[in-house]
Amino acid sequence: MKPKTKKPRPNLPRTTDEMQQWSAMLASELRGWPNVTTRPMFGLLGFYRKKTIFAALPVTRGIGAPNSIIFKIESMPPDLLQRVKQDPRVGSGTKMRAKGWLSFDLNSEEDLRDALAWLNEAYERAK
Repeated sequence: MKPKTKKPRPNLPRTTDEMQQWSAMLASELRGWPNVTTRPMFGLLGFYRKKTIFAALPVTRGIGAPNSIIFKIESMPPDLLQRVKQDPRVGSGTKMRAKGWLSFDLNSEEDLRDALAWLNEAYERAK
């Protein structure tokens, strides 16, 4: 019998103090939305609408980049896909192979409003 080879773990860089603060602010908002629960996962905090995960925010670790959040939109309508392509802060370079995951890079406090808008898009589709 052949031994199983382990897949390499994804790069989970440490987040900055500033990103931890931004994540805490976003998390506080998300926790107030109907039917949202959270679960810790690998230095991140996963957000669920009922039983469907729609986002993960860094607590101590990031995915791909230390200043990124991730969100999941499985069935992307054409108008939303166009918005994704037009926003340079949104990408699929998270090295997550799961379908529908996108990242959003926060570079300043001004990006929080747009991050929240993308999180809302993911939340609305996580039914």
